[in-house]
Amino acid sequence: MTTSPTATRVLDHGDDRGLQAVLLDMDGTLVDTEDFWWQAEVTLFAELGHELDEADRAHVVGGPMTRVMDYLVARTGVDIAPADLGVLVNQRFVDLLAGGVPLMPGAERLLNTLAAHGIPAAMVSASHRHVIDIVLRSLGAHHFAFTIGGDEVPRTKPFPDPYLEAARRLGAEPARCVVVEDTPTGVSAGEAAGCPVIAVPSVAAIEPAPGRLVLPSLEQVDLDLLRSLVASRV
Repeated sequence: MTTSPTATRVLDHGDDRGLQAVLLDMDGTLVDTEDFWWQAEVTLFAELGHELDEADRAHVVGGPMTRVMDYLVARTGVDIAPADLGVLVNQRFVDLLAGGVPLMPGAERLLNTLAAHGIPAAMVSASHRHVIDIVLRSLGAHHFAFTIGGDEVPRTKPFPDPYLEAARRLGAEPARCVVVEDTPTGVSAGEAAGCPVIAVPSVAAIEPAPGRLVLPSLEQVDLDLLRSLVASRV
């Protein structure tokens, strides 16, 4: 278990208005798992006699699981309770993870940069704890002060709760924590928490907006950029 209710001390580097932390999504942001989720859903529904298409993919990307399963049941009319369907999809996804998970371009460099400059990083995911722990075998738990799963907060994304909880544990101000996300659901959560947001879209398009920077890759994210986003807000 990599979560803890204990706050992690935040280093300010002598600047009481500067960047305090970076809060990162997992699926599609740090690791290339969105295709794994889609493959799990497509293959399972094919066996149930239903074909999913790209329009469905735009609806399900970014979770949370309850919303996705409710949508898929309503969309296909499959005679399975959403909770039971979620168990089947989760198991198929976990099976796909067994071979390891590829990191997104720029992910390892960004995490190493944050560590080198003493900027705390937390991973905030809508995926459940058992999935996060599997992914951390490839990603490396040592990169993070802690990780938060979608089953560890009362309300997960698109609600702000997981990002507010991450800031609380760090003893940080949300406006001084940059959120990095890849889906509209995650972006909504970060913005509702009052954090500046960097969006790196993986499947669904995300438009620029005040307080939101849209980039093609994590390779464009560096420390100067992160600090500038906070400086513009505080």
